[in-house]
Amino acid sequence: MNLRTAYGSSSGGLKVTTREVPFSDLLSFVVDNRGRTCPTTDEGIKLIATNCISDEALYPRYEKVRYVSQETYDGWFRAHPEPGDLIFVCKGSPGRVALTPDPVDFCIAQDMVAVRPDASKIDPLYLFAMLRSPEIRNRIENLHVGTMIPHFKKGDFHKLMIPVPERGVQEGIGEIYYEISRKIAVNERVSATADALSRVLFGEALLKSADGFSDQPLSAVAEFINGRAYTKGATGTGRMVVRIAEINSGPGGSTVYNEIDVPDRHLARPGDLLFAWSGSLTAARWFRPEAIINQHIFKCIPKDGYPIWLVSQLVHRKLDEFRSIAADKATTMGHIQRRHLDEPVPVPGPKALGALDGVISPLWERALVAEQESLSLATLRDTLLPQLMSGRLRVKDAEKIVEDHV
Repeated sequence: MNLRTAYGSSSGGLKVTTREVPFSDLLSFVVDNRGRTCPTTDEGIKLIATNCISDEALYPRYEKVRYVSQETYDGWFRAHPEPGDLIFVCKGSPGRVALTPDPVDFCIAQDMVAVRPDASKIDPLYLFAMLRSPEIRNRIENLHVGTMIPHFKKGDFHKLMIPVPERGVQEGIGEIYYEISRKIAVNERVSATADALSRVLFGEALLKSADGFSDQPLSAVAEFINGRAYTKGATGTGRMVVRIAEINSGPGGSTVYNEIDVPDRHLARPGDLLFAWSGSLTAARWFRPEAIINQHIFKCIPKDGYPIWLVSQLVHRKLDEFRSIAADKATTMGHIQRRHLDEPVPVPGPKALGALDGVISPLWERALVAEQESLSLATLRDTLLPQLMSGRLRVKDAEKIVEDHV
Protein backbone atom coordinates (compact mmCIF):
# COMPACT_ATOMS: atom_id res chain seq x y z
CA MET A 1 0.00 0.00 0.00
CA ASN A 2 1.53 3.32 -1.07
CA LEU A 3 -0.04 5.94 1.18
CA ARG A 4 1.04 9.53 1.54
CA THR A 5 1.96 10.43 5.12
CA ALA A 6 0.90 13.58 6.87
CA TYR A 7 2.83 13.32 10.13
CA GLY A 8 6.46 12.97 11.00
CA SER A 9 8.02 10.02 12.83
CA SER A 10 8.06 11.56 16.28
CA SER A 11 6.17 9.68 18.97
CA GLY A 12 2.85 10.82 20.34
CA GLY A 13 -0.10 12.40 18.61
CA LEU A 14 -0.15 15.86 17.13
CA LYS A 15 -2.90 18.41 17.31
CA VAL A 16 -4.69 18.65 13.98
CA THR A 17 -5.57 22.22 13.06
CA THR A 18 -8.81 22.36 11.12
CA ARG A 19 -11.14 25.02 9.86
CA GLU A 20 -14.86 24.62 9.28
CA VAL A 21 -15.91 25.22 5.66
CA PRO A 22 -19.44 25.09 4.20
CA PHE A 23 -20.00 21.95 2.13
CA SER A 24 -21.15 24.05 -0.82
CA ASP A 25 -17.86 26.00 -0.86
CA LEU A 26 -15.88 22.79 -1.36
CA LEU A 27 -17.69 21.84 -4.57
CA SER A 28 -17.03 22.92 -8.15
CA PHE A 29 -20.27 21.49 -9.58
CA VAL A 30 -23.45 19.70 -8.52
CA VAL A 31 -25.18 17.31 -10.94
CA ASP A 32 -28.89 16.69 -10.56
CA ASN A 33 -31.83 15.94 -12.81
CA ARG A 34 -35.02 17.92 -13.17
CA GLY A 35 -36.39 16.82 -9.81
CA ARG A 36 -39.10 14.76 -11.48
CA THR A 37 -39.52 11.06 -12.12
CA CYS A 38 -38.16 10.32 -15.57
CA PRO A 39 -39.64 7.68 -17.89
CA THR A 40 -38.01 4.25 -17.53
CA THR A 41 -37.70 1.18 -19.74
CA ASP A 42 -36.84 -2.50 -19.32
CA GLU A 43 -33.42 -2.06 -20.87
CA GLY A 44 -31.02 0.67 -21.95
CA ILE A 45 -28.84 2.89 -19.77
CA LYS A 46 -28.83 2.15 -16.05
CA LEU A 47 -30.69 4.61 -13.84
CA ILE A 48 -29.46 4.35 -10.27
CA ALA A 49 -31.76 5.37 -7.44
CA THR A 50 -31.25 5.86 -3.72
CA ASN A 51 -31.56 2.10 -3.09
CA CYS A 52 -28.33 1.65 -5.07
CA ILE A 53 -26.30 3.71 -2.57
CA SER A 54 -25.17 1.86 0.55
CA ASP A 55 -23.08 2.91 3.53
CA GLU A 56 -21.16 -0.34 3.15
CA ALA A 57 -20.38 -0.22 -0.58
CA LEU A 58 -17.64 1.86 -2.20
CA TYR A 59 -19.52 2.31 -5.49
CA PRO A 60 -23.23 2.24 -6.40
CA ARG A 61 -24.81 -1.20 -6.45
CA TYR A 62 -26.92 -2.21 -9.40
CA GLU A 63 -29.55 -4.11 -7.44
CA LYS A 64 -33.13 -3.60 -8.64
CA VAL A 65 -31.80 -1.02 -11.08
CA ARG A 66 -34.08 0.59 -13.67
CA TYR A 67 -33.18 1.81 -17.16
CA VAL A 68 -33.76 4.79 -19.42
CA SER A 69 -33.75 5.03 -23.20
CA GLN A 70 -31.01 6.81 -25.12
CA GLU A 71 -33.53 9.52 -25.97
CA THR A 72 -34.32 10.12 -22.29
CA TYR A 73 -30.64 10.04 -21.42
CA ASP A 74 -29.82 12.64 -24.07
CA GLY A 75 -32.69 15.02 -23.40
CA TRP A 76 -33.96 14.65 -19.87
CA PHE A 77 -30.97 15.36 -17.65
CA ARG A 78 -29.09 18.60 -17.09
CA ALA A 79 -25.77 16.81 -16.68
CA HIS A 80 -24.28 13.44 -15.76
CA PRO A 81 -21.77 12.27 -13.12
CA GLU A 82 -18.10 12.00 -14.00
CA PRO A 83 -15.45 9.71 -12.50
CA GLY A 84 -14.43 11.06 -9.11
CA ASP A 85 -17.80 12.64 -8.35
CA LEU A 86 -19.53 11.66 -5.11
CA ILE A 87 -23.09 10.35 -5.41
CA PHE A 88 -25.00 11.94 -2.54
CA VAL A 89 -28.49 10.89 -1.40
CA CYS A 90 -30.72 13.87 -0.58
CA LYS A 91 -34.02 12.19 0.25
CA GLY A 92 -35.05 9.11 2.22
CA SER A 93 -31.72 8.42 3.89
CA PRO A 94 -29.97 11.77 3.35
CA GLY A 95 -26.21 11.70 3.55
CA ARG A 96 -25.52 8.26 2.12
CA VAL A 97 -22.67 8.62 -0.33
CA ALA A 98 -20.71 6.55 -2.85
CA LEU A 99 -17.89 7.11 -5.31
CA THR A 100 -18.51 7.37 -9.05
CA PRO A 101 -16.59 4.64 -10.89
CA ASP A 102 -14.60 4.95 -14.09
CA PRO A 103 -16.14 4.48 -16.61
CA VAL A 104 -19.56 5.86 -15.70
CA ASP A 105 -22.23 3.59 -17.15
CA PHE A 106 -25.30 5.08 -15.47
CA CYS A 107 -27.30 8.23 -14.85
CA ILE A 108 -28.78 9.34 -11.53
CA ALA A 109 -32.45 9.49 -10.58
CA GLN A 110 -34.23 12.10 -8.52
CA ASP A 111 -33.65 12.35 -4.76
CA MET A 112 -29.88 12.28 -5.26
CA VAL A 113 -27.11 14.42 -6.72
CA ALA A 114 -23.52 13.98 -7.84
CA VAL A 115 -21.22 16.49 -6.17
CA ARG A 116 -17.87 17.34 -7.76
CA PRO A 117 -15.22 18.24 -5.16
CA ASP A 118 -13.05 21.25 -5.93
CA ALA A 119 -9.63 19.60 -5.80
CA SER A 120 -7.97 22.96 -5.19
CA LYS A 121 -9.87 23.30 -1.91
CA ILE A 122 -10.18 19.73 -0.60
CA ASP A 123 -8.84 16.25 -1.28
CA PRO A 124 -11.77 14.32 -2.87
CA LEU A 125 -11.10 11.11 -0.96
CA TYR A 126 -10.92 13.04 2.29
CA LEU A 127 -14.31 14.63 1.57
CA PHE A 128 -15.69 11.16 0.85
CA ALA A 129 -14.37 9.92 4.21
CA MET A 130 -15.80 12.93 6.03
CA LEU A 131 -19.26 12.53 4.51
CA ARG A 132 -19.29 8.94 5.77
CA SER A 133 -18.06 9.83 9.25
CA PRO A 134 -20.49 9.63 12.19
CA GLU A 135 -19.84 13.29 13.02
CA ILE A 136 -20.93 14.60 9.62
CA ARG A 137 -23.82 12.14 9.36
CA ASN A 138 -25.07 13.48 12.71
CA ARG A 139 -24.79 17.03 11.40
CA ILE A 140 -26.80 16.08 8.31
CA GLU A 141 -29.43 14.44 10.49
CA ASN A 142 -29.75 17.65 12.50
CA LEU A 143 -30.11 19.70 9.31
CA HIS A 144 -32.51 17.59 7.25
CA VAL A 145 -36.22 18.32 7.23
CA GLY A 146 -39.27 16.07 7.03
CA THR A 147 -40.45 13.43 9.46
CA MET A 148 -42.04 10.80 7.23
CA ILE A 149 -39.49 11.17 4.41
CA PRO A 150 -36.37 13.08 5.55
CA HIS A 151 -34.62 15.19 2.94
CA PHE A 152 -31.56 17.44 2.83
CA LYS A 153 -31.97 20.00 0.07
CA LYS A 154 -29.17 21.00 -2.27
CA GLY A 155 -29.98 24.59 -1.37
CA ASP A 156 -29.03 23.85 2.24
CA PHE A 157 -25.56 22.48 1.48
CA HIS A 158 -24.07 25.74 2.76
CA LYS A 159 -25.40 24.92 6.24
CA LEU A 160 -23.31 21.74 6.49
CA MET A 161 -19.89 22.59 7.89
CA ILE A 162 -16.99 20.27 6.99
CA PRO A 163 -13.79 20.21 9.10
CA VAL A 164 -10.85 20.80 6.75
CA PRO A 165 -7.28 20.17 8.08
CA GLU A 166 -4.06 20.89 6.23
CA ARG A 167 -3.67 19.22 2.84
CA GLY A 168 -1.23 16.53 3.91
CA VAL A 169 -3.54 15.39 6.68
CA GLN A 170 -6.47 15.32 4.25
CA GLU A 171 -4.58 13.16 1.78
CA GLY A 172 -3.40 10.69 4.42
CA ILE A 173 -6.85 10.27 5.95
CA GLY A 174 -8.51 10.01 2.54
CA GLU A 175 -6.21 7.29 1.26
CA ILE A 176 -6.38 5.25 4.47
CA TYR A 177 -10.17 5.39 4.39
CA TYR A 178 -10.22 4.48 0.70
CA GLU A 179 -7.78 1.59 1.10
CA ILE A 180 -9.87 -0.05 3.80
CA SER A 181 -13.08 0.60 1.84
CA ARG A 182 -11.50 -0.92 -1.28
CA LYS A 183 -10.69 -4.11 0.60
CA ILE A 184 -14.26 -4.25 1.89
CA ALA A 185 -15.48 -3.90 -1.70
CA VAL A 186 -13.22 -6.80 -2.75
CA ASN A 187 -14.69 -8.94 0.02
CA GLU A 188 -18.19 -8.07 -1.12
CA ARG A 189 -17.35 -9.31 -4.62
CA VAL A 190 -15.84 -12.49 -3.16
CA SER A 191 -18.99 -13.16 -1.15
CA ALA A 192 -21.34 -12.35 -4.03
CA THR A 193 -19.31 -14.48 -6.45
CA ALA A 194 -19.24 -17.45 -4.06
CA ASP A 195 -23.02 -17.28 -3.60
CA ALA A 196 -23.64 -16.88 -7.34
CA LEU A 197 -21.40 -19.86 -8.12
CA SER A 198 -23.25 -21.92 -5.51
CA ARG A 199 -26.57 -21.16 -7.20
CA VAL A 200 -25.16 -22.12 -10.59
CA LEU A 201 -23.70 -25.40 -9.31
CA PHE A 202 -26.95 -26.34 -7.60
CA GLY A 203 -29.02 -25.45 -10.65
CA GLU A 204 -26.74 -27.37 -13.01
CA ALA A 205 -26.82 -30.45 -10.78
CA LEU A 206 -30.61 -30.32 -10.76
CA LEU A 207 -30.76 -30.09 -14.56
CA LYS A 208 -28.16 -32.79 -15.24
CA SER A 209 -29.29 -35.36 -12.68
CA ALA A 210 -32.90 -34.67 -11.83
CA ASP A 211 -33.33 -38.34 -10.93
CA GLY A 212 -30.96 -37.75 -8.01
CA PHE A 213 -33.45 -35.27 -6.55
CA SER A 214 -36.89 -35.76 -5.09
CA ASP A 215 -39.66 -33.29 -4.33
CA GLN A 216 -40.13 -32.83 -0.61
CA PRO A 217 -41.82 -30.19 1.53
CA LEU A 218 -39.54 -27.28 2.33
CA SER A 219 -40.50 -27.80 5.97
CA ALA A 220 -38.94 -31.29 5.82
CA VAL A 221 -35.52 -29.81 5.20
CA ALA A 222 -35.52 -27.15 7.91
CA GLU A 223 -37.34 -25.93 10.97
CA PHE A 224 -38.55 -22.35 10.68
CA ILE A 225 -38.49 -20.65 14.09
CA ASN A 226 -40.38 -17.35 14.21
CA GLY A 227 -38.93 -14.47 16.21
CA ARG A 228 -40.83 -12.56 18.87
CA ALA A 229 -41.71 -8.91 19.56
CA TYR A 230 -38.39 -8.13 21.22
CA THR A 231 -38.38 -4.41 20.35
CA LYS A 232 -41.01 -3.71 22.99
CA GLY A 233 -39.50 -2.42 26.21
CA ALA A 234 -36.02 -2.49 24.70
CA THR A 235 -33.26 -1.23 27.00
CA GLY A 236 -31.21 0.50 24.28
CA THR A 237 -28.10 -1.52 25.11
CA GLY A 238 -27.08 -5.14 24.72
CA ARG A 239 -27.60 -7.24 21.61
CA MET A 240 -29.05 -5.93 18.37
CA VAL A 241 -32.68 -6.84 17.67
CA VAL A 242 -32.78 -8.06 14.07
CA ARG A 243 -35.69 -6.72 12.07
CA ILE A 244 -36.17 -6.77 8.31
CA ALA A 245 -34.24 -3.47 8.03
CA GLU A 246 -31.18 -5.01 9.71
CA ILE A 247 -31.28 -8.00 7.36
CA ASN A 248 -31.43 -5.76 4.32
CA SER A 249 -29.09 -2.93 5.30
CA GLY A 250 -27.42 -3.73 8.61
CA PRO A 251 -27.68 -1.58 11.75
CA GLY A 252 -28.72 2.04 11.41
CA GLY A 253 -30.03 4.95 13.41
CA SER A 254 -33.33 3.22 14.15
CA THR A 255 -31.81 -0.12 15.19
CA VAL A 256 -33.06 -1.39 18.55
CA TYR A 257 -30.85 -3.00 21.21
CA ASN A 258 -32.04 -5.08 24.14
CA GLU A 259 -30.41 -6.80 27.13
CA ILE A 260 -33.28 -9.24 27.51
CA ASP A 261 -32.56 -12.97 27.86
CA VAL A 262 -34.12 -14.99 25.05
CA PRO A 263 -34.18 -18.70 24.11
CA ASP A 264 -31.32 -19.93 21.97
CA ARG A 265 -33.68 -20.55 19.06
CA HIS A 266 -34.38 -16.81 18.93
CA LEU A 267 -30.71 -15.88 18.63
CA ALA A 268 -28.92 -15.24 15.34
CA ARG A 269 -25.26 -16.19 15.16
CA PRO A 270 -22.76 -15.90 12.28
CA GLY A 271 -23.62 -18.48 9.63
CA ASP A 272 -27.32 -18.71 10.49
CA LEU A 273 -29.90 -18.25 7.74
CA LEU A 274 -32.62 -15.66 8.43
CA PHE A 275 -35.77 -15.47 6.34
CA ALA A 276 -38.11 -12.46 6.52
CA TRP A 277 -41.53 -13.89 5.70
CA SER A 278 -43.41 -10.57 5.45
CA GLY A 279 -42.76 -7.17 3.94
CA SER A 280 -39.81 -7.38 1.54
CA LEU A 281 -39.55 -11.19 1.86
CA THR A 282 -35.82 -11.73 1.83
CA ALA A 283 -33.37 -14.36 3.06
CA ALA A 284 -29.77 -13.76 4.04
CA ARG A 285 -26.82 -15.33 5.84
CA TRP A 286 -26.25 -13.61 9.18
CA PHE A 287 -22.60 -12.62 9.62
CA ARG A 288 -22.78 -10.02 12.39
CA PRO A 289 -22.33 -10.68 16.14
CA GLU A 290 -24.93 -12.60 18.08
CA ALA A 291 -28.28 -10.84 17.88
CA ILE A 292 -31.93 -11.26 18.88
CA ILE A 293 -34.45 -12.23 16.20
CA ASN A 294 -37.57 -10.10 16.06
CA GLN A 295 -41.02 -11.11 14.85
CA HIS A 296 -41.73 -11.65 11.13
CA ILE A 297 -38.33 -13.35 10.73
CA PHE A 298 -37.66 -17.07 10.63
CA LYS A 299 -34.45 -18.61 11.86
CA CYS A 300 -33.94 -21.55 9.47
CA ILE A 301 -32.50 -24.56 11.29
CA PRO A 302 -31.53 -27.55 9.08
CA LYS A 303 -33.15 -30.90 9.89
CA ASP A 304 -31.77 -34.42 9.65
CA GLY A 305 -28.18 -33.39 8.95
CA TYR A 306 -28.98 -31.29 5.90
CA PRO A 307 -26.35 -28.54 5.39
CA ILE A 308 -27.28 -24.90 5.90
CA TRP A 309 -26.29 -24.02 2.34
CA LEU A 310 -28.96 -26.40 1.02
CA VAL A 311 -31.63 -24.70 3.11
CA SER A 312 -30.46 -21.38 1.69
CA GLN A 313 -30.62 -22.65 -1.89
CA LEU A 314 -34.13 -24.03 -1.44
CA VAL A 315 -35.49 -20.95 0.31
CA HIS A 316 -34.06 -18.67 -2.37
CA ARG A 317 -35.57 -20.83 -5.10
CA LYS A 318 -39.00 -20.21 -3.57
CA LEU A 319 -38.59 -16.49 -2.88
CA ASP A 320 -40.11 -15.21 -6.13
CA GLU A 321 -43.12 -17.47 -5.63
CA PHE A 322 -43.46 -16.37 -2.00
CA ARG A 323 -43.25 -12.70 -3.00
CA SER A 324 -45.99 -13.24 -5.54
CA ILE A 325 -48.17 -14.81 -2.86
CA ALA A 326 -47.50 -11.93 -0.50
CA ALA A 327 -48.24 -9.33 -3.18
CA ASP A 328 -51.71 -10.83 -3.74
CA LYS A 329 -52.70 -10.38 -0.11
CA ALA A 330 -54.97 -7.42 0.59
CA THR A 331 -53.06 -6.33 3.67
CA THR A 332 -50.82 -3.43 4.58
CA MET A 333 -47.84 -5.81 4.74
CA GLY A 334 -47.82 -8.83 2.44
CA HIS A 335 -46.70 -12.15 3.90
CA ILE A 336 -46.78 -15.89 3.50
CA GLN A 337 -48.35 -18.42 5.84
CA ARG A 338 -46.98 -21.52 7.51
CA ARG A 339 -48.72 -23.77 4.99
CA HIS A 340 -46.62 -22.29 2.20
CA LEU A 341 -43.54 -23.82 3.84
CA ASP A 342 -44.99 -27.25 3.10
CA GLU A 343 -44.81 -26.75 -0.66
CA PRO A 344 -42.41 -29.03 -2.57
CA VAL A 345 -38.78 -28.23 -3.34
CA PRO A 346 -36.15 -30.36 -5.16
CA VAL A 347 -34.04 -32.06 -2.49
CA PRO A 348 -30.90 -33.98 -3.55
CA GLY A 349 -30.55 -37.58 -2.44
CA PRO A 350 -27.55 -38.78 -0.40
CA LYS A 351 -25.24 -39.31 -3.40
CA ALA A 352 -26.07 -36.04 -5.12
CA LEU A 353 -25.97 -34.17 -1.83
CA GLY A 354 -22.54 -35.54 -0.97
CA ALA A 355 -21.11 -34.44 -4.30
CA LEU A 356 -22.63 -30.98 -4.02
CA ASP A 357 -21.62 -30.52 -0.39
CA GLY A 358 -17.98 -31.04 -1.28
CA VAL A 359 -17.99 -27.92 -3.49
CA ILE A 360 -20.78 -25.70 -2.14
CA SER A 361 -20.03 -25.96 1.57
CA PRO A 362 -16.54 -24.39 1.13
CA LEU A 363 -18.13 -21.61 -0.95
CA TRP A 364 -20.63 -20.92 1.82
CA GLU A 365 -17.84 -20.73 4.39
CA ARG A 366 -15.66 -18.54 2.16
CA ALA A 367 -18.50 -16.07 1.68
CA LEU A 368 -19.10 -15.96 5.44
CA VAL A 369 -15.40 -15.32 6.15
CA ALA A 370 -15.36 -12.47 3.62
CA GLU A 371 -18.45 -10.89 5.18
CA GLN A 372 -17.02 -11.12 8.68
CA GLU A 373 -13.67 -9.71 7.56
CA SER A 374 -15.47 -6.77 5.96
CA LEU A 375 -17.32 -6.14 9.20
CA SER A 376 -14.01 -6.11 11.10
CA LEU A 377 -12.44 -3.76 8.55
CA ALA A 378 -15.41 -1.38 8.70
CA THR A 379 -15.06 -1.24 12.48
CA LEU A 380 -11.34 -0.52 12.12
CA ARG A 381 -11.99 2.20 9.56
CA ASP A 382 -14.64 3.91 11.68
CA THR A 383 -12.40 3.69 14.75
CA LEU A 384 -9.35 5.19 13.05
CA LEU A 385 -11.14 8.14 11.47
CA PRO A 386 -11.96 10.17 14.62
CA GLN A 387 -8.54 9.39 16.10
CA LEU A 388 -6.83 10.70 12.97
CA MET A 389 -8.97 13.82 12.93
CA SER A 390 -8.22 14.59 16.57
CA GLY A 391 -4.47 13.95 16.23
CA ARG A 392 -4.50 11.13 18.79
CA LEU A 393 -3.21 8.87 16.01
CA ARG A 394 -0.63 9.80 13.39
CA VAL A 395 -1.30 8.90 9.77
CA LYS A 396 2.00 7.01 9.64
CA ASP A 397 0.95 4.82 12.59
CA ALA A 398 -2.51 4.32 11.08
CA GLU A 399 -0.88 3.15 7.84
CA LYS A 400 0.93 0.42 9.74
CA ILE A 401 -2.30 -0.68 11.42
CA VAL A 402 -4.07 -0.84 8.06
CA GLU A 403 -1.22 -2.78 6.44
CA ASP A 404 -1.44 -5.36 9.21
CA HIS A 405 -5.16 -5.86 8.49
CA VAL A 406 -5.39 -5.55 4.70
